[in-house]
Amino acid sequence: QVELEESGGGLVQPGGSLTLSCEASESISSRYSVSWYRQAPGKQRARVACINSFGLIDYDASLKDRFTIARGSGQNTVVLYIDVLKPEDTAVYYCGVVRSGSCYSTPTYWGQGTQVTVSS
Repeated sequence: QVELEESGGGLVQPGGSLTLSCEASESISSRYSVSWYRQAPGKQRARVACINSFGLIDYDASLKDRFTIARGSGQNTVVLYIDVLKPEDTAVYYCGVVRSGSCYSTPTYWGQGTQVTVSS
């Protein structure tokens, strides 16, 4: 059982930036693929970015210019940098991990999410 905790969400003005962090209860630096998903009100949860166990990265094509996923300095953390935030980025952002080398594997473990609200 891997426990995940997201942090870094909040209220941000349009055009601002945020760094979200996903901290795991054990090392996720190898053997695990880590994804960030988001779920806006009334919409399905959708993946925005993933880094697989080999370090390869995949983004939602419409977001890759503003979103950056990276493994943190420690072995237990993955971060998501979001630039030029837009109101449509408002959502609960979730971290998910799966013990797989593929970003196409559905996460097995999920965090509770962190709310991001973009509004002036």
